[in-house]
Amino acid sequence: NCEIFLKILQAVDILQPPSQIELFNEVYILTELMQIDLHKIIVSQQALSIDHCKVFLYQIFRGLKFLHSSGVIHRDLKPGNLLVNSDCLLKICDFGLARTEESDKTKRMTQEVVTQYYRAPELLLGTQHYSYAIDVWSVGCIFAELLGRRILFQASSPLKQLDLILNLLGTPPLDEIASACDGAKSYILSKTWRAPKVNTLYSLSKNVTHDAAQLLLRMLTWDPKKRITINQALENNYIHEGRIRYHSCMCRCCFSTPTGRQYTVNLEPVRGFRYDDSDENFSSLRQAKDYMHKLLTEFSQANTVPLRLNHDSPLYKTFATSQVAQAHELPPSPVAWDKF
Repeated sequence: NCEIFLKILQAVDILQPPSQIELFNEVYILTELMQIDLHKIIVSQQALSIDHCKVFLYQIFRGLKFLHSSGVIHRDLKPGNLLVNSDCLLKICDFGLARTEESDKTKRMTQEVVTQYYRAPELLLGTQHYSYAIDVWSVGCIFAELLGRRILFQASSPLKQLDLILNLLGTPPLDEIASACDGAKSYILSKTWRAPKVNTLYSLSKNVTHDAAQLLLRMLTWDPKKRITINQALENNYIHEGRIRYHSCMCRCCFSTPTGRQYTVNLEPVRGFRYDDSDENFSSLRQAKDYMHKLLTEFSQANTVPLRLNHDSPLYKTFATSQVAQAHELPPSPVAWDKF
């Protein structure tokens, strides 16, 4: 993983850390500029055509395939974490809550993940173990938001969030919420039975075709095992036009020649390795800090022109007080189902 980390850093610029370890508290990595995020586009007056939706959705699927093939669950997908530039290129960002897949189903995984509006029902229902499927649910919510220009499940609390999902998808059979904790199952059973109202998806926008609604429903299912995978989503006919548009004039993996467009063999690449947590077992925060400082210093010294940060610059001071520079904010705490 250390060699992998260095390969990643070689693709970007990194600011040289201070020579004194006591002053080393932050790491700054410079990446290419992206002008806006998807949330700002959705709430703006900018027109969003069906072509926009398809090319954005294709790029999200493509990026997630790469992540999931690397063994990584993002765990906080939302429009604000999808950066877009002036050419409609989209990049997934903010990996503050990302983690590797947990193959041991007996191990408890934290439930304080995913911004509430995009949180999968298994998380709301207190499951102890979850999978890549939570990312797929989040993308389903984002897709609906792209189509309707409004948040699909916008509630003031996790319980009300669950009620909104019940209103759309109806009451689930118990076998579809098998991973839910007992308190959550009791809560679902205590509610009046509700029939699905999936036809309401068509009221999101005039752009909601039958194919769009069917893809949404395959992403927004109670049972994570029945939820469409990213690989299956990439095979869906709905995004075919988005794939063509992306690889015809937007991507960097294909190129034009005097004889025509040359397309890469693998349009949706997978990662050649999978991340895991077994490389370094640090016994203390100081040990991890020492390791990171040594690694980054060696990397910076290998560069011909090391980058340095001017802390006295007015631009830096503006950045340091901006929302971008602040620590990642955890999503609200999950429901205490043991009290139900």
